[in-house]
Amino acid sequence: MTLLSTPRTLPGVDQDRSAAGKRCPRRGGAKIKRRSGSGVGSIPSRRNSNSNPTLLFPSHSTQQPIMTLTKVNFITGNKNKLTEVRAILGSVIEVDNQEVDVPEIQGTIEEIAKEKAKRAAEAINGPALTEDTALEFHALKGLPGPYIKSFMESLGHEGLNKMLDGFEDRGAEAVCTFAFCRGPGEEPIIFQGRTVGKIVRPRGPTNFGWDPIFEYEGQTYAEMDKEAKNKISHRYKALVKFQKWLAEGQQ
Repeated sequence: MTLLSTPRTLPGVDQDRSAAGKRCPRRGGAKIKRRSGSGVGSIPSRRNSNSNPTLLFPSHSTQQPIMTLTKVNFITGNKNKLTEVRAILGSVIEVDNQEVDVPEIQGTIEEIAKEKAKRAAEAINGPALTEDTALEFHALKGLPGPYIKSFMESLGHEGLNKMLDGFEDRGAEAVCTFAFCRGPGEEPIIFQGRTVGKIVRPRGPTNFGWDPIFEYEGQTYAEMDKEAKNKISHRYKALVKFQKWLAEGQQ
């Protein structure tokens, strides 16, 4: 992990974060028992290990200066997501990229995000940043939620619209959850952003998932200029929380 100065902050955004978390047991010869994490933005305890290169607190002291990241490995095979993340975080931290085949699991948005980050960190044997996107329809009490990718592949833009044709409420929330895991055996930290909009018939370019059917203040994501989208999107809001955590020394 490259260690340099604290990254700069992004202006003009409300940057809140909740705290308190749990730690993941150390790896060894015995079978690992997973512990459930806490809520969004929760911060795990640091474990002591003389052999772990990502050690934050040496075993002989309970208070040592915290090392800050200047590079993060974003695990994704989606080039559109990579472009957006680099555009948003490019002036704050260097974003490297690696594609890892991480099995999908079922669960809540937060459970899926944490497990994905854990498995990615194990696969690359180092720090990993992962991202999961959900699209929640108000009329369907949150569905498709984290399974939007499968729904999109099966139904397409028109099929997703037809799911709501029998409802007056076409409101929806775009949800982005980033999870950062320091390495194998560490408990991930999550950073979540939400943007409220509504589902409409597709408008704009169709090369980025469900962007053409999610409308925010009169424009679909697909119709927006990239810079404008990157100032209001669910992905931007989640990354601002991640950036704030970096700026505060990862505490």
